[in-house]
Amino acid sequence: MLAVPLGLLAALLNAAASVLQRRAGSEESDERAFSVHMLIELARRPVWFLGILAMFVGFVVQAIALTLGSVSTVQPLLVAELPFTFMLASVMFRARPSRSEWLATASLTAGLVLFLLCLGPEGGDPLAVPLWQWLVGLAVTGAVEGVAVLLGLASSGHRRAALLGIATGIGFGLTAALTAAAGAAYHQHGLLGVLLAWQTYAILMIGPLSLYLLQNALGSGSLVASQPGLTLANPVVAVGWGVLVFGERTRGGAWTVGVVAGALLIAAGTVLLARSPLLTGDGQRGGGKRSDAAASL
Repeated sequence: MLAVPLGLLAALLNAAASVLQRRAGSEESDERAFSVHMLIELARRPVWFLGILAMFVGFVVQAIALTLGSVSTVQPLLVAELPFTFMLASVMFRARPSRSEWLATASLTAGLVLFLLCLGPEGGDPLAVPLWQWLVGLAVTGAVEGVAVLLGLASSGHRRAALLGIATGIGFGLTAALTAAAGAAYHQHGLLGVLLAWQTYAILMIGPLSLYLLQNALGSGSLVASQPGLTLANPVVAVGWGVLVFGERTRGGAWTVGVVAGALLIAAGTVLLARSPLLTGDGQRGGGKRSDAAASL
């Protein structure tokens, strides 16, 4: 039962990290993307460090949640990151959310609850997966992420932010799958099991790369461009790993209707919320001062 509140706490911390890091990287141009100079400039900004700290704590909380629950249960909870991002932005800029924004938040929340209840994932053992199956999963996931990165590099502005956001979400979803395996190793063999698991060292490689992609995604365009792909790709990849690779069982049958309905509500809420003037910077609620501040998001 602790996996659910911990997953939601991780989503809240990730939302805070996105807002803080986006604010720090809002002045970076496309020409500095994927450069060491960009990272040096960001490192000089205290707000960026706060964002990194929030992300680190969020990862620790998420890792604990993944050791207590299945990856198909924990990762979809991170969809709540988008409404949390919206709520934090509304508090930061003292703007009153509109009725449509609350409706979008309600749609996303209801969809998330319906999706998880009807999916009902259980079972699965990451450590029982043969190495060849791990390698196939890693190759397919890496190929899709690589295509998103290459398309992002060939684009600019909000399109680049969207594609890099999707690539980052894929990387985070893969990191979650690896973390679930490391957590299973801890349950079976304690700390020694974690140190001997190859997935632990894969996390140390893929995690920082995903963080690097995130900096470029947040610095390439507004949150409305990068956040939806980042928010949705993460659980999609993680659930795919949980069901197709780890062998987690879902309810199936008539419950599939509820899963699809929940997914549609999540998608609808995401699209509506992503259009919020508070995230796009186009709104005028709260006066010009709020609009100027929101423009950096």
